[in-house]
Amino acid sequence: MTTEAVRDTLLADGDTADEAHDRVRVGSAVMQSLTMTHRGLLKIKHNPQQLFDVIVLPIVFTVMFSSIFGGAIAGDVVGYLPLLIPGVLVQVCVAASVVTGVQLREDLDRGVFDRFKSLPIARIAPLAGALTANTMRYVVASAITVCVGVIMGYRPASPVGVAIACVLIVVVAFALSWVFALLGVLLDKASTVQGVSMLVLMPITFVSNALVPVDTMPGWMQACASANPVSHLVSAARGLAAGENVGADIAYTLVGAAAILAVVVPVTLRTYMRRT
Repeated sequence: MTTEAVRDTLLADGDTADEAHDRVRVGSAVMQSLTMTHRGLLKIKHNPQQLFDVIVLPIVFTVMFSSIFGGAIAGDVVGYLPLLIPGVLVQVCVAASVVTGVQLREDLDRGVFDRFKSLPIARIAPLAGALTANTMRYVVASAITVCVGVIMGYRPASPVGVAIACVLIVVVAFALSWVFALLGVLLDKASTVQGVSMLVLMPITFVSNALVPVDTMPGWMQACASANPVSHLVSAARGLAAGENVGADIAYTLVGAAAILAVVVPVTLRTYMRRT
């Protein structure tokens, strides 16, 4: 879908782009964001190489971590999978959200978003559309992780719970993608965005209960891991897969995701308008 086609679709009779920006309604903003989401999905369709990391990374993580930690933590690989698979689900989806900031920086460098600013659409639509389209990557990563786990012997007590856990993880990954989008707007090079994002990502994913029990860590790290929102997300995913009541962890996770969106989305939007 070309920028010109999007413009023809969204421009009302007699409106200029500035007038449309000023009077856009919430419903129109949602529809325009969905149009931009469709554009992002078409990009993935025509360039499926964008899915390479979310296909390969779950396989590598699941096989590698289960082989390294399985015997030491659970006695064997199969016994470790109920602990590992929810943790890998969270890790790969959160890692996949980093790409949104890198892609955004690349699009900004190519002037793609300068063209979007001339369209009569809500200012948030190009950003929201691009980030929403990337949820397809999180869905693919989740599906591959669960499939690899099942092949290796993972048998969750509640398949429905696993599906709900995947939805919860995708929602959180979408919220975190706005943080990396902010880095993509603030920093000047895609390589810098990726480097800084990984510095943010590594502590929050590995200093958690994703791969090992928290009680095996030093005291100060146990405190950090217990307070880490990623640990609550992993605990919620494990509990859902086991058919347990984990309402507190789910509530904590959803409140955290909502807080991220409430704070980071306006900041990202203002920074995007100022920097472009």
